[in-house]
Amino acid sequence: MAGESPPDPTFDPKEEKQMMEFLTQQVHLLKEKAMMAGESPPDPTFDPKEEKQMMEFLTQQVHLLKEKAMKLHQERVLTASVSVMKATILEIPAPPEPTSASKPQRSNTHTHSEGRRRRDRRGVREEVGGASKRTPEAVCGLERDPKPDVSRLDLRIGRVLAVRNHPDSESLYVQEVDVGDSAPRTVVSELANHVPLEQLQDTLAILLCNVRPVKVRGVQSQARVLCAVNQHRMEALAPPTGAQPGDRVTFQNYPGEAERELNPKWRVWERLLPDLRIDERGVATYRGVAFEVRGKGLCRAPTISNGGIK
Repeated sequence: MAGESPPDPTFDPKEEKQMMEFLTQQVHLLKEKAMMAGESPPDPTFDPKEEKQMMEFLTQQVHLLKEKAMKLHQERVLTASVSVMKATILEIPAPPEPTSASKPQRSNTHTHSEGRRRRDRRGVREEVGGASKRTPEAVCGLERDPKPDVSRLDLRIGRVLAVRNHPDSESLYVQEVDVGDSAPRTVVSELANHVPLEQLQDTLAILLCNVRPVKVRGVQSQARVLCAVNQHRMEALAPPTGAQPGDRVTFQNYPGEAERELNPKWRVWERLLPDLRIDERGVATYRGVAFEVRGKGLCRAPTISNGGIK
């Protein structure tokens, strides 16, 4: 009945209760009067037929009042229930994301070793070998940060102080590089299959310095060596003559400040890679704008032209 019609604004429960009691009392009086009429001499003013109709009318009014009161009660109960449901829905917290504790594990030893191998491989792909698959967190980061440009990168000149082979990979070098900080940085690069070790010793290179440190096959890498690549070879980019460790690489028309550390979830480096190119003169560029050390010259690939940068 609650859904059939809106509540009657003129309905006063207290007043209706009094009216119902009055009508009930009148019904009882009529019943008593009818009973007395059968036991005593006939009352000339008493009309049994009229009194019976009146009693039926009063009884009907009592039932109508009871139905009206019940209808109002049901409407109030329904309204209160809807309010409670809304409040409950608003207070329900979001379901927690599944954690590693909720996932089945085969064994601690197997899971830990397999996790290390996956992290090591991911480290090589992200810090040395380029972009990997996007995660939901990365996609969310892209929505918050739609248009990064090269000014976000902290690109510096570095001098290679020492080079050694990676203990766990024949294709990787481990280099100690002076980038103008208080101490050299350890950098893992993929140059082992492309450039002889002794050829890198005491050379200048261009490094991306605001990447988050990551372990690559068990060795922590604290920066990234920028390299020119084509289908046949890969080589480290060469700074201009006269550049010194710590000098910044800048870009005309992109004067923004570099971030202190790039958030991996936003994938700034991976999103900039398609616009980083080696032009036909061998100059490193971003959207056609040259890599430049202000006052000292442009950065180039030693032998590659019309190539990419990684």
